[in-house]
Amino acid sequence: MPVEVPLPIRFDQDHLHASYKAEHAHRFWRMLVTADAIFKEFRAGFIGKASPVHFFWGSFDLAVSRFSGRRAPPRPAADRVTREAYSHEVSSAGFWPGGGDVRGAAFYSYTVPEPPGFAAAPIGVEKTFYHPNLHEFILLYDDVRASGSPRDCLLQFLQRTYEAGASLGHWDREALERPTQLQQAA
Repeated sequence: MPVEVPLPIRFDQDHLHASYKAEHAHRFWRMLVTADAIFKEFRAGFIGKASPVHFFWGSFDLAVSRFSGRRAPPRPAADRVTREAYSHEVSSAGFWPGGGDVRGAAFYSYTVPEPPGFAAAPIGVEKTFYHPNLHEFILLYDDVRASGSPRDCLLQFLQRTYEAGASLGHWDREALERPTQLQQAA
C-alpha cells in the first residue's frame, strides 16, 4: 500500500497509474544517480553522525542527513515516526521530483529545529529561495542544470544551507566537520 500520497490505491489494484514511459523513467534514474554521487561527496566532509544517502519511496526523494549530536525539543503532537525522525537536531538535504506548489524537480535543505534567522540566511547560491510553508531552502533542478557547473552549484547549495543551519543552531562544527575544498575556498 503506498504512503505519503493522497488517495492511495493498493498496488495490486491500481490500474489508474499503470502507464510506463521508459524514457522518463530512465531520465529520473539518471537524475538520482547524479544526485547520489554529489550527495556522497557532500557527506564525506562530515565526521559526525550522518545518514547514508537514502531514498524515500513514498515521496520519491533522495536525501542525506547530518546530526549535531544533541537532542531536539520534543514534538508531542507529531506521530511516532515523526517524533523519532526529529528526536535529534538534524540538517537534511535532498532531491525531490516536486509537487504541490513546488513546480518541478528541486533540491531542498532544512534544519530541525529551525534556528532563528535561518529563513533569512544569505545562502549566496543564485536562484535559491526559502519556502515559508515547507520551512526549507529550495533550488530548482532546472536552475542547477542551467548553471555554469551543475556539480559545483549543487555542492555550494548543500554546503551553504548546512552551514547556515549549523552556525545559527550553534552546532560544534569544529568537532563535526573535516575541512573540504569548498569550505577552504569560501
